[in-house]
Amino acid sequence: MTIPAILFTIIGMLCILYGIAVFLIRSGTMFYAVWLALGACFLLLGFLIRIRFFDRLPKIVKTLLLMAAAAGVLLFLICEGFVLRGFGSRAPKGLDYLIVLGAQIREDGPSAVLKYRLDAAVDYLRENESTLCIVTGGKGENEPLSEGEGMKQYLVRQGIDPARIIVEGRALNTVQNIQFSKQLMASPDAPAALVTNNFHVTRAAALARKQGLTNVYAIAAPSDPAYLPNNMFREFFGLTKDFLAGNL
Repeated sequence: MTIPAILFTIIGMLCILYGIAVFLIRSGTMFYAVWLALGACFLLLGFLIRIRFFDRLPKIVKTLLLMAAAAGVLLFLICEGFVLRGFGSRAPKGLDYLIVLGAQIREDGPSAVLKYRLDAAVDYLRENESTLCIVTGGKGENEPLSEGEGMKQYLVRQGIDPARIIVEGRALNTVQNIQFSKQLMASPDAPAALVTNNFHVTRAAALARKQGLTNVYAIAAPSDPAYLPNNMFREFFGLTKDFLAGNL
């Protein structure tokens, strides 16, 4: 077996094992299936290289396949570069609003991803006592209550005054998070910051500007390093989808 065949086979197996790990943490989405499919593709590629399938293809076909693969890798790297730019985002003091974007709520409280966001919001709210907090997110089929209401309960348990918390409980995606939160603000020009995980900052901020929030910042909450590859890979598809849909 050639070195490329061995390499792609190993990568395929690692992708499948990682997809299983993502499935086991009950992330609330079906994205783990993408890792399984990607792993199967790498295994197939390794097999095709081992049997010298590509050697039998016409030169023009091989050239086109290489060009398509190179274009895909380049697009992926550009998107991930934009994602990485958002990792250090911070907001100035004294903003009128924080907008905490929703994520999965479970029976025992916020998911790990959402807890990171809420803890970052708590830190800011404790230091800026005049800032109001909009918590946004509707109720998914696998959630016991709306994400907005679940987030409010968590913030109150952390000592945040309920009078400072505005619940938006209808949004089912990031675009709606921002659209519906904007309706709860005194003005789209009011200084505000989105609170979301570091891997999500770039897309969320771009969506907010597209929705007409003219004075918007972002606060990058941490994320679990073990599942950061999954989240960053997912953002590639999110950025591509929102770009093609005209949301960015």
